[in-house]
Amino acid sequence: MKHIFTILVLVAFCSLNAQDFKAYRFYTQKGKEIKTDKLISELSDYDVVFFGENHNSSINHWLQLKVTEALYQKKNGQLILGAEMFERDNQPQLNQYLNGTFDAKKLKDSARLWTNFPTDYKPLVDFAKAKKLDFVATNVPRRYASQTAKEGLESLNNLPEKDKAYMAQLPVKVTLETPGYPEMKAMMGDHADGTKTMNFIAAQAIKDATMAESILKNFKSGKTFIHYNGNYHSKEFGGIYWYIRQKNPTLKMAVISVFESEDPELKIPEKDYKPTDFNLVIPADMTKTY
Repeated sequence: MKHIFTILVLVAFCSLNAQDFKAYRFYTQKGKEIKTDKLISELSDYDVVFFGENHNSSINHWLQLKVTEALYQKKNGQLILGAEMFERDNQPQLNQYLNGTFDAKKLKDSARLWTNFPTDYKPLVDFAKAKKLDFVATNVPRRYASQTAKEGLESLNNLPEKDKAYMAQLPVKVTLETPGYPEMKAMMGDHADGTKTMNFIAAQAIKDATMAESILKNFKSGKTFIHYNGNYHSKEFGGIYWYIRQKNPTLKMAVISVFESEDPELKIPEKDYKPTDFNLVIPADMTKTY
């Protein structure tokens, strides 16, 4: 009997001291933890959902897939997918993969895929393919963003009309009133050339404005458009979110932002935490995909 008592005490002690490894936690804008079933229920009421990401975070990408799968079930399939990682002029190739005309190799050979596509984005595209969902290539072709950074936004006016079809309608408003853009200016430093700095910000703006326009063109009433993008493109309700608000302020939109934490309990970070509608906190030492 004495031995049984000792064993029970040891088990209880070990249970109290066992490490509970947390992989993620979601919080509302008010700082209250929200469970995933409640999160999915709330997201289903939105027209557009921005799921921000750290591009190399394995748990971030896994959660994008799981949330998408759950949202598909909750919405009875009334879902549209879109992503920063695909550029407008690669929409035909993406469509051919979705309808089975292209295999994975043909898609890789014909489209400008990110290097982490096989691990991080292919599962989302394959889900869209299996469920026969639209997957929209929302971003501006990178060559035009690069041109803007070097030569300014005005240089895009000289492009042929067929090229302009791959970007937001010109002129694109660029203002430091857009959340996140003043931070970009500060990153360039006080001694940076003013024109170079604004060209750099304008390159971000042509991406954000093009993704916003792509979402607006492909959104369908009654469906939820879930968009995957780098956290910076929607943080603090800036970027893509801001540009959509200028065109259609009536759309109900939600932003999921992501933050890393050193705290094993994944409590809300004390530093640089600017919450949006929903906020994903993940371990800073979580496995990176590259």
